[in-house]
Amino acid sequence: MYQRKLALALALEEGESNARRVWVHEVIQKREQFGAFYTLVNELRFDDSQFTAYFRLNKVQFEKLLEIVAPSIIKQHTNYRKAISPDERLCICLRYLATGDSFRSVAFSYRVGVSTVAGVVKQVCEAIWDCLQDTYMPVPDAAEWRRIAADFNNLAFPNCLGAMDGKHVVIEAPPRSGSLYYNYKGTFSIVLLAVVDAKYRFRLVDVGAYGKNSDGGTLAASAFGAALRRGSLDIPEDSPLPGAEHLGAMPFVFVADEAFPLRKNIMRPYPGHTAGEKRAFNFRLSHVRRIVECAFGILATQWRVYRRVLCVSPEVAESIVKATCILQNFMRWDNDTIPRPAPTAEPSFGLLSTPRLGSNNATRDAVAVREAFAAYFSSPAGRVHWQEGRY
Repeated sequence: MYQRKLALALALEEGESNARRVWVHEVIQKREQFGAFYTLVNELRFDDSQFTAYFRLNKVQFEKLLEIVAPSIIKQHTNYRKAISPDERLCICLRYLATGDSFRSVAFSYRVGVSTVAGVVKQVCEAIWDCLQDTYMPVPDAAEWRRIAADFNNLAFPNCLGAMDGKHVVIEAPPRSGSLYYNYKGTFSIVLLAVVDAKYRFRLVDVGAYGKNSDGGTLAASAFGAALRRGSLDIPEDSPLPGAEHLGAMPFVFVADEAFPLRKNIMRPYPGHTAGEKRAFNFRLSHVRRIVECAFGILATQWRVYRRVLCVSPEVAESIVKATCILQNFMRWDNDTIPRPAPTAEPSFGLLSTPRLGSNNATRDAVAVREAFAAYFSSPAGRVHWQEGRY
């Protein structure tokens, strides 16, 4: 009896050993016959609208992106297996970003391993950021800041360098992280802090702050916040507002909501219920600050990965967020369309009347700058016809 049990155990062990000797699963072996890259994607190349719906990039943008990142994501063939080509690796990554499907779901579709998809997404996202950053999200110099300000001037907010806000990107709770990533919404997240120009392009981003941090705290701890305090952002020298030379030279500013501190270069709304010049200022600030919220909306609509919980490490989540931000710039960089103020635009009354938690230790200079802007927006030189009766 004992010998029969031993023989059976040895046979089972040998069977398991033989099963482990399978180098590539049968399903994956048929990748070049039935995988999505060799079937569906080849068909989509003949229909640009369907191709764009599948990858979010059109064929021209896809080929241009592939040309840029291919040298960084190419792999060598080995004696044991054929490497996945750069264009298939890019397809796998873009499809994951476009849908937010699990790695397993994408793996079944492309007939590759789950760990392969995880490695491809991480590597390709890092390559997209590294290869595109200098061209599509360079740190603006003084001349570029002036061009950005000119676009905001067309939106009736002169001397504005960008709209700033933070976005919580929901992730799976990292192991042994405690409450570091637990945010006020009751989820776990990392924070995307962004400065957006008038064309909905990300000009500065800081990704990876703990979800428990407030927007003001994230700004204070970010490289952007440190550079702003040091005065090393190459911001142009103060300049008079159009038609208001009597107010003297005014600083260039970033606009933000109540979660951020009031500083000489950061304008936030007046708190509480307002009237007169203060309400006019809040209306005009809300009109341009909504651009950053629209940019976040475009980002989440374009890349549905933001509609799901990211079941990856915070480091990989950071790479995913940076890749999608730079891709949004890549897709919009040559788009010269600037949104114009609409006469029917309504102010965000929730923004005007509901205070949010944030630092209000403003300096006298910062208060004086905000009051000067408020007076300008209610003066004949700074008033616009579409604000009449709106505040």
